[in-house]
Amino acid sequence: MAITTEGAAAVEESAPVRRRSLPPMTLKLAVGLTIAGLIIGFGVLGPLLVGNPSTVRDIGLTGPGNGFVLGTTQSGQDVFAQLAHATRGSLIIGVVVGAITLLLSAFFGVVGAFLGGWADEAFSLFTNIMLVIPGLPLVIVISSYVPNKSIWLVAAVLAITSWAGSARVLRGFTLSVRSRDYVLAARISGEKRWRILLVEILPNLIPLLASQVVFAIIFAILGEAGLSFLGLGASGSFTWGTMLFYAQNGLAIRLGAWWWFAPPGLAIALFGAALSLINFSIDEIINPKLRSQTRAERNKWSVKS
Repeated sequence: MAITTEGAAAVEESAPVRRRSLPPMTLKLAVGLTIAGLIIGFGVLGPLLVGNPSTVRDIGLTGPGNGFVLGTTQSGQDVFAQLAHATRGSLIIGVVVGAITLLLSAFFGVVGAFLGGWADEAFSLFTNIMLVIPGLPLVIVISSYVPNKSIWLVAAVLAITSWAGSARVLRGFTLSVRSRDYVLAARISGEKRWRILLVEILPNLIPLLASQVVFAIIFAILGEAGLSFLGLGASGSFTWGTMLFYAQNGLAIRLGAWWWFAPPGLAIALFGAALSLINFSIDEIINPKLRSQTRAERNKWSVKS
């Protein structure tokens, strides 16, 4: 009976700790996840439910209705079908850039800081070189010299110019974690270096890594939209940026065809706002002071937490 009581007490004591270790579901995080989830679901399932977005019809610049949810373009193409495929294209670019940024920043930032010595110096030097290279002009130069650009090439170019800042942030945090007592104890006890990195250091970096990935996705989508608006985006593919580019060339604003340029612009704004809300919530997890300030602000306005 004593063992059972002690076991129950241990479970009761461990339950609150487990709950506290989970990210708090705040209003910002819930709203951000909801909007982002709806847009991602539309990008994944939408292209399967619509027709060919490139089909030309003789009913150009018709408003929403008459069988077209968002009307048609100047050449009679279905705007809703284009938006579905453009959402998928922009999401692919964001995910690819986020993944490449995660790998490069973690390798040059985390691994270099953990190894120390000449490896850290070499990785830090290379990161600093990439950091001072102007990103947007380099992207424009690379894109202008490639005539036929795919979504994957645009994503790779954006990733190459966006990982250095994240690597610097991860390096500084890794240097701080590397000198903590439990890491030093693991080294003294003879733990293998790869296990110390994966078990003792990396779990502390997960919120920061998530924040950097979210920021990289935001940068990728906005960067691609800017390139496409300048005519340097992906060729033969639909993204939010290419939709805005075609709408500009088709004089959609001058002709008052709001259904052509408003949906991709609104999608960029909504998805960027959703990812920003998620990023703010992750920042509160990383920095408890921000969470305390948020609670104090909510209490000031008499909002229940």
